[in-house]
Amino acid sequence: MKIKLAILEQDKEYLQRIVTVFSTRFGEKFELYSFTDEELALKTVREVKMDVLVADASFDINTALLPKQCSFAYFVESAEIESYKDEAAISKYQKAELIYKQILSLYAERIQGITGLKIGEDPCKVFAFGSVAGGTGASTMAAACAYHFAQAGHRVLYLNMERYGSADIFFHAGGQLDMSDVVFALKEQKANFRLKLESAVRQDPRGVYFFSKAKIALDMMELSLEERQKLLRELKLGGSYDIIILDGDFSIDDDSLAVYRGVHGIVLTVDGSEIGNDKFLRMLQALQIKEENSPVPIMKRMYTVYNKFSNKTGQSLPKIGIRELGGVPRYEHAGTEALVETLAEKTFFEELLKENI
Repeated sequence: MKIKLAILEQDKEYLQRIVTVFSTRFGEKFELYSFTDEELALKTVREVKMDVLVADASFDINTALLPKQCSFAYFVESAEIESYKDEAAISKYQKAELIYKQILSLYAERIQGITGLKIGEDPCKVFAFGSVAGGTGASTMAAACAYHFAQAGHRVLYLNMERYGSADIFFHAGGQLDMSDVVFALKEQKANFRLKLESAVRQDPRGVYFFSKAKIALDMMELSLEERQKLLRELKLGGSYDIIILDGDFSIDDDSLAVYRGVHGIVLTVDGSEIGNDKFLRMLQALQIKEENSPVPIMKRMYTVYNKFSNKTGQSLPKIGIRELGGVPRYEHAGTEALVETLAEKTFFEELLKENI
């Protein structure tokens, strides 16, 4: 199902450029109509029952004449303008990807039901990363894994679900929506949620998709188990990603275990320290007790990866039936971006896909 989009623009040169870009890059999403004449545009919008109309600010559109289901916004000169004439505003002079996502968000806000969204034929793999002990670099390892698979040509989403986490530490891209908008959309429980997700996601120049951090950490803490499960389910079924890297606060409470039972693998980062190993073994002992009557055990899907490991002070875990991916030493004086790129070169991440084909 394509979204019927009408663009009313006085500048013929700009109109030609945006129509060309949208037809080339987003042709599978839009049925595109372009106009320079206001009367003809409004007539066509009503007859064709357009989904979205975007008009240059030089026009004065009577929105009462638009079909009830038609979303509307003005094209404006500056990205600082959020509304114009009490209507939504979209900056003309920004990347086409950002214009596309703002239009998509407008449509998602208005429509009450979506049908015909493409479901991916290939199953999406979800790998959760975490740590029993703090300071082992689990988030850095998760980001590196996402980058590794993106470099290999996979469509990868890095999903940071930590209470105080931020995807923006590792990945960067422009956009207006963030995880707070995703949380709000989850709680609204509208049928257009999957489309809202697409309008909020960003893509790092290195290929990884991500959601920018929530405005405040409390927004992440408001998510219930059902909402977390719905978020993962919609992301998996949307057909946009081959792999989802879930970066979260590791726990074996009932809610966390319910989420882990829906993933393909759980990668726990360890550093080989005496304290870290002791905490890991105590966690496993508790988990074994909890899984005695579990219909879907998760220990079989667990992996360990060593990070910041020192041959002088570190010690490998005993043979405990948990698969080991590999390990890396501490990289001194490495910045976050350089560290992620270095770790992304490691081939042990490929073992995750070998086990889950």
